[in-house]
Amino acid sequence: MTKDQSLIRPLTRRRALLAGAAAVGAAGATAGLFATITGEETIRPAAPAAGPQAHRALKPSAYRLQPMTGYGPRRAASRRTLVRREPLLRVSGRGRTMVLTFDDGPDARYTPYILDTLREYDVRAMFFVCGEMVADNGDLLARMADEGHVVGNHTWSHPLLTALSRSRIRAEMERTCDIIEGTYGERPLWFRAPYGAWNRATFQLGAELGMEPLAWTVDTLDWTTPGTRTIIDRVEDGAAPGVVVLSHDAGGDRSQSVRALRAYLPRLLDSGYFVTVPERKYT
Repeated sequence: MTKDQSLIRPLTRRRALLAGAAAVGAAGATAGLFATITGEETIRPAAPAAGPQAHRALKPSAYRLQPMTGYGPRRAASRRTLVRREPLLRVSGRGRTMVLTFDDGPDARYTPYILDTLREYDVRAMFFVCGEMVADNGDLLARMADEGHVVGNHTWSHPLLTALSRSRIRAEMERTCDIIEGTYGERPLWFRAPYGAWNRATFQLGAELGMEPLAWTVDTLDWTTPGTRTIIDRVEDGAAPGVVVLSHDAGGDRSQSVRALRAYLPRLLDSGYFVTVPERKYT
């Protein structure tokens, strides 16, 4: 058994199939999801799909910005649309409150396992979804709605927004708002720019579409597949009241992210953290 595999309880074939088979679809499609290692079954990604995954070639590290945090009062509204100059983290709740966020999905290979873990521990999270992924996995958004998770807008095709015209930025955002509303049941209230690349236009257009920007304070860097233990350490070392954790449930092999969540989530809860979703409040 590898170091990563020893960190969580193994998923049985029955639990794994229940979580993922319906979303994966056609007969034989689930066969590539599992591998037997020393008698235990572990999550294994299927071959990369064409289409929605292609935009992942651009490395996020080159464009992610240090998130700005703010807890002060909202500025007085005017006739003009209020423009946020930075993403604000508005985490409220009792005691040691944290927020878990997952970007780039939904993905039938990994998102069901994340939802299973969150349901097991009765925890709500935020999913910043890409419209083109929703188009292929609308059932997962319906499940998120049923289980009380918050769905945010992460654009349609995950482009670098700072390189686009205002009209294209708006199209990426608005098209995603529409498909989220159609499958989740409500228009999104939160927006996160791909790669953490924000500019004036993204704040203006997001506000015009009724969305608040949300950044993060702990980046697991799970997209680099650093190892399950490393992801766990980054979350646990960064845990603190008001922290927003960034992880991913799509865009590559996210089996480490799935395993890490199963390990760190119960530990956070046992340590007294209240893992929830932020409330959008105005003064």
